[in-house]
Amino acid sequence: MQWLTWLNARLSRWAMYLAVACLMGIVGVVFGSVIWRYVLNDAPAWSEQVALLLVINVAMFGAAAGVRDEGHIGMESLIGLLPANLQFWVGNVVGVITIVFGAFLCWGCWTMAMSVWPNLIPTLNISEAWRYLPCVVAGVLIILFSIEHLIAMAAHNEVVPSWH
Repeated sequence: MQWLTWLNARLSRWAMYLAVACLMGIVGVVFGSVIWRYVLNDAPAWSEQVALLLVINVAMFGAAAGVRDEGHIGMESLIGLLPANLQFWVGNVVGVITIVFGAFLCWGCWTMAMSVWPNLIPTLNISEAWRYLPCVVAGVLIILFSIEHLIAMAAHNEVVPSWH
């Protein structure tokens, strides 16, 4: 468990760093695009596509880090009313469902990425697959983080958030 916690803490932290860097990139691209459009009277064709790629990265890596640090939406007040043994089983069911979700995310986005690999994003001249690859990586991270939570629950431990 120690090595998984060590690995997941670093992966979660780097996922959040990447999400924050992409968020700053969105601000820069949109701000630059507005300047180009209204000051220089010439809008760059690539800015919308770059912003969309950055949004995908922010959402996927931010969501994965949120799974590790339990920042996702939960029903804690409702689950807290249940007996302790039911809380344990509900936690396990949620963990397994999250792993299944991560696996479907990974598989579905990998399938999409491979199907559109030859197609290019017109203004960037890169493969359309780059829209789906961050989702594949996030799916793998969600699976790893959920496995860590299941192991911690079985050992009656808490996962220490990456941002403690």
